[in-house]
Amino acid sequence: MSMQNLYLLVPLAPLVGAVAAGLFGKCLGRAWSHRITIALVAVSFFASLAIFRDVMAGAPVFNAPVYTWLTSGDTSFQVGFLIDKLTVTMMLVVTFVSLMVHIYTIGYMQEDPGYQRFFSYISLFTFSMLMLVMANNFMQLFFGWEAVGLVSYLLIGFWYKKETAIYANLKAFLVNRVGDFGFLLGIGLVLMVFGTLDYAAVFANAASHAGDMAPIPGMSVNLLSAICILLFIGAMGKSAQFPLHVWLPDSMEGPTPISALIHAATMVTAGIFMVSRMSPLYELSDAALSFVMVIGAITALFMGFLGIIQNDIKRVVAYSTLSQLGYMTVALGASAYSVAIFHLMTHAFFKALLFLAAGSVIIAMHHNQDIRFMGGLKKYMPITWITSLIGSLALIGTPFFSGFYSKDSIIEAVALSDLPGSGFAYFAVVAGVFVTAFYSFRMYFLVFHGKERFADTHHDDHGDHHADAHDDGHGEHDEHGHHGSGKPHETPWVVTLPLILLAIPSVLIGFIAIEPMLYGGYFGDAIFISERHPALHEMRHEFHGAFAMTLHALTTLPLWLAIAGVASAAYFYLKRPDIPAAIQKRFQGIYTLLDNKYYFDRFNDWFFAGGARGASRFLWKFGDVKLIDGLMVNGSAKLVGMLSGVVRRVQSGYIYHYAFSMIIGVFVLLTVRNWF
Repeated sequence: MSMQNLYLLVPLAPLVGAVAAGLFGKCLGRAWSHRITIALVAVSFFASLAIFRDVMAGAPVFNAPVYTWLTSGDTSFQVGFLIDKLTVTMMLVVTFVSLMVHIYTIGYMQEDPGYQRFFSYISLFTFSMLMLVMANNFMQLFFGWEAVGLVSYLLIGFWYKKETAIYANLKAFLVNRVGDFGFLLGIGLVLMVFGTLDYAAVFANAASHAGDMAPIPGMSVNLLSAICILLFIGAMGKSAQFPLHVWLPDSMEGPTPISALIHAATMVTAGIFMVSRMSPLYELSDAALSFVMVIGAITALFMGFLGIIQNDIKRVVAYSTLSQLGYMTVALGASAYSVAIFHLMTHAFFKALLFLAAGSVIIAMHHNQDIRFMGGLKKYMPITWITSLIGSLALIGTPFFSGFYSKDSIIEAVALSDLPGSGFAYFAVVAGVFVTAFYSFRMYFLVFHGKERFADTHHDDHGDHHADAHDDGHGEHDEHGHHGSGKPHETPWVVTLPLILLAIPSVLIGFIAIEPMLYGGYFGDAIFISERHPALHEMRHEFHGAFAMTLHALTTLPLWLAIAGVASAAYFYLKRPDIPAAIQKRFQGIYTLLDNKYYFDRFNDWFFAGGARGASRFLWKFGDVKLIDGLMVNGSAKLVGMLSGVVRRVQSGYIYHYAFSMIIGVFVLLTVRNWF
């Protein structure tokens, strides 16, 4: 098989699986639907692995169109692939995590009536994400961008009879449209300035437009800064950055496998990948980089605070995702693009692991998601326990675990940055270490250690979202036939096997990959860094190996903050559980602020949704009822009626009336003629 056919096979294999399960799922049945989709995603993964080996062996970068979609004037819109080390890294991460999610879904969705439909959606999602990361032009990037948004809408609202799920997917769709509007404007500006949508041509000519000013009357805005900020607004929507982050926590209303797929390795990392791919543009605009860094810092710290007070196991992991995406965005702003991609990769493994482990716990707890009614699960679920511990240790940046190498590299890159906003960003990412450790191990201790509290579970009172789904189209009982009684037990192998396979890279991948990815020129020309932003160059001189980095961390603040976070969580939730309740009571105002998620949802409901409804009412009552119906339609009818009433009286039917009118008319005409 030629390499170009192999490139085509990677995205098309999941697409074929999606079509097979979606259109012919009823004929194929459950077993064959998952066999076909899993087999084809596995084909995509192994093809990606073959491409990765070829690229690592020194194969030249492939950058060529494979299909011309349409031509408009001098501009042609093409489907094309750019295969370099940045692309193949993303391809491997996406296909591997997707394969794990596909296998896990067999156990998690076992009794769901929408089984085939779910496999179709997740395969279609995989195809969309692959088209996005393999694109060599902005048009295809936008296609993949919108396709993952569409399929995420379908997945979040998978249980379409559940009102909260419908609200969540509508919210995700609308918030992403806000970001995508900016993204589309940015692409439009690219076409206007460069006359092409091809990456290579745009990047080659970017420096020549570095001084161009945007044609905005009364304003002085650098054109490339405007393009970069508009493109990043799209990333703010997809990658859930402040203030467009509000959709991601609510998206937990979908089944757990899609939480892992959307929020670990794929959709939310699209924005991080996009900015890294656009590094030749961003390196020409310090204003855009500062904007990116500050937005990421706000997200990293303030979304972490929200994770502390969450009681839904999936929402704790969701806010963790928001915070970690903030870390990646801060790295982008510090021009440490390779560090952002490195953290994207390590985070994909341990966050998918944490989401799937949360799903395993939910199954064992008969779909109760409230961590206040768990505890002591370690002895019942040893595999889920140990894999959750590995994921949590990786998340908080424990030495020798993957997250340590990527998170500490981000902190160091920000410390070396001299861009405006870097001081605040450094404070945010360092403070975020303690916050991350605290909320991660709060969840871990409440779920797996301490007193067993699941006998006290009251589903009606404590937000058993998943149980609602069973009442609304998810089946009358859970996936394994439980009815909310009996002791928890370990989940089947189709659930635990993906946990084990994800736990392995969660431990090893950081130690193995840090040197080549960050300091060995791994990405080559795929990522461009200006000499004006030397943070990564300085880090290269200070790096003496992964093991030496680990030893150095013993003397640095982040590690001790992480230890303090774990110790605080253990003391508060295992030894003195009365202290958190006392703190909550003492600082009720702060708790209320956090519980209401900084009132972003209320503001959006009041200002945007309420404003839209108010404008609609005004347009209806004034514009439609009074202006159009009242004045134009009914008003013109009344005017015609009045004129007709006057004219009708003139039409008497008597000849002498008409003769008299003619005489008067002639008299008037003669008078006017003689007068003028």
